[in-house]
Amino acid sequence: MSPSSLFALHVKISSYYDDDEIKPLAISPCCEVEHLSLGTDAQSSYKAIIEGPFSICQPKILSVASSIKSAKKFVKVLKIILILLEPCWHFGATRYATSSAVTSRTSSPVFFSWLTGEHSASLPPLDSPIPGVSLPPLLPDYVEPSKVKSKTLENGVRIVSEASPNPAASIGFYLDCGSIYETPMSRGATHLLERMAFKSSRNRSHLRIVREVEAIGGSVAASASREQMAYTFDALKSHVPEMVELLVDSVRNPVFLDWEISEELKKIKDELGQLSNNPQGLLLEAIHSTGYSGALANPLLAPESALNRLDGVILEEFVSEHYTAPRMVLAASGVEFEELISVAEPLLSDLPRVQRPEEPKSVYVGGDYRRQADSSMTHVALAFEVPGGWHDEKEAIILTVLQMLMGGGGSFSAGGPGKGMHSRLYLRVLNEYQQLQSFSAFNSIFNKTGLFGIHASTTPDFVPKAVDIAVGELIAIAAPGQVSKLQLDRAKESTKSAVLMNLESRMIVTEDLGRQFLTYGERKPVEHFLKALDEITTKDITNIAQKILSSPLTMASYGDVVNVPSYELETYNSRQLNDSSDTAPALLESLRLYKKCYPLGLRGQSIDIERFSDWGKSKSTSKRDKLNNFLLLTPMHFPAELIQGVKTEQPNPKKVRWNPDSDLQKFDLFEKLEQKYQVNYF
Repeated sequence: MSPSSLFALHVKISSYYDDDEIKPLAISPCCEVEHLSLGTDAQSSYKAIIEGPFSICQPKILSVASSIKSAKKFVKVLKIILILLEPCWHFGATRYATSSAVTSRTSSPVFFSWLTGEHSASLPPLDSPIPGVSLPPLLPDYVEPSKVKSKTLENGVRIVSEASPNPAASIGFYLDCGSIYETPMSRGATHLLERMAFKSSRNRSHLRIVREVEAIGGSVAASASREQMAYTFDALKSHVPEMVELLVDSVRNPVFLDWEISEELKKIKDELGQLSNNPQGLLLEAIHSTGYSGALANPLLAPESALNRLDGVILEEFVSEHYTAPRMVLAASGVEFEELISVAEPLLSDLPRVQRPEEPKSVYVGGDYRRQADSSMTHVALAFEVPGGWHDEKEAIILTVLQMLMGGGGSFSAGGPGKGMHSRLYLRVLNEYQQLQSFSAFNSIFNKTGLFGIHASTTPDFVPKAVDIAVGELIAIAAPGQVSKLQLDRAKESTKSAVLMNLESRMIVTEDLGRQFLTYGERKPVEHFLKALDEITTKDITNIAQKILSSPLTMASYGDVVNVPSYELETYNSRQLNDSSDTAPALLESLRLYKKCYPLGLRGQSIDIERFSDWGKSKSTSKRDKLNNFLLLTPMHFPAELIQGVKTEQPNPKKVRWNPDSDLQKFDLFEKLEQKYQVNYF
């Protein structure tokens, strides 16, 4: 290869080096010399020959003479050469080149020409098409979003799909069936059905199902909740027919073999034994079983008492009763609707059309759950009802924003500084109290009701303070003006971000399709959700917080629960500072709780007076102190009956002028309120 097509370097270095460093003293580049000479101190031990020049057209790996005993030191030498030559490359290596090299620049590739911006005539430029290479078509500037298409078969089965250009597809079978439909005899069936998903069917053994899924590189999963169940299949969209057929067969035709049931029951028993490793999940279950009376109180996890009773007969009866056509939705993401219909309709159209049963009723009652365990931590959850659930769409969206506004998490953020640190529970609680291991808001929404609350994990001695903090934070958001517009805007944007990023997953899109069709009978567009988010105001947050706190408290604790405050005390505290409780019945309830929580009064005097009117008429200082104690603990926003006055029982009734400083008048009116609402708490 001629010198005109090369850029050869001859570097003569007078240097000395030892095992740790190299100290170059001089460098002299020229046009074409092949010998690389090291300093005299090193020549006796090291001598390198660059065999051939560096070629851009035909890159070569440097061959080093065998006298180089240390590759590590040779690499150090090359690094120094590159560093020292950097000015030459930047300003143009031809300053030191001969005229022959200069005259051939236009036709010669230059070493490191990608740094100098020069091109070679023998190589095509990268900014123009390469001859003989066909380029793929350009992407359009705008792509029309995929539309959701659906069809309801004659028997009530709904099939819905949203196409996408992605190569993969996700298909899900969703059923309006969960633990709320369990009876005392079938308790735990939902949990076991989740475990029995994709086991043996009438047409396939469990082994064959596994092999067929593996053959197409797919993955299957099942999940159960209190109101719905889901079976999902993910694979490449070229296997849609196989996916649909296997999914329908697994859901419609399970056989529930005895040995498979026994194996899964053992796994459930092990799962129940490890619940102590998940205290937050245990408390969430306890909140539902304690706070609700009725269907939602049914445990999502199979109780140990049911493990010896569950068998294939119970599962078959449960499936035949609840896996019916009107309660099924087959949803797909990444699948053309026409293809899905052509495969699924013949497999599902023979299901009988039956009357859809009424959803079992649940009543929120509140309550207290405590479980002592050998643990160095105490876990506490406080929750209140959110009536309406998903069917009250606006309040469900507000509740989602409220959870994002409250935020919280662990005392250590794995995502580094700034991850979620602007939420109220991080700024106001976790940053202030190092005793808290975790402190976070949670919600659990169902079709017609829901729960919202705070979960805390801390040391046993800090539990009373942690519970008070949780109550205080819930009360704070119910007070007008406590939530700023900046905080609300940040929470709304975080909610938008979470939803939109989740919808980039085809599996979540499939789940969204299936669950929305089960709940609403349609898939509401994401623009509808974003518009509803933008319309939320600070007043909406305050109103829903007040509505939440007006419901009974549900409290659950696990671990060292000795220091957990009494349920009555926390109920009383949560109501006293909530303005939404300022009605006559709520105030009377506060009086009852006051007497129960403070039987000795704040100063230790025993409360043994039956009627407040009799108590108030006493002139003793001791009893007057008790009156003041109660007035200090109760809100000063009294019911309208007290503020406006009431009619006396004299022959000529007239308004009694309200005197806010008269304790005796207040307690006399409390007595009349008891008579009006037909209660007698004292």
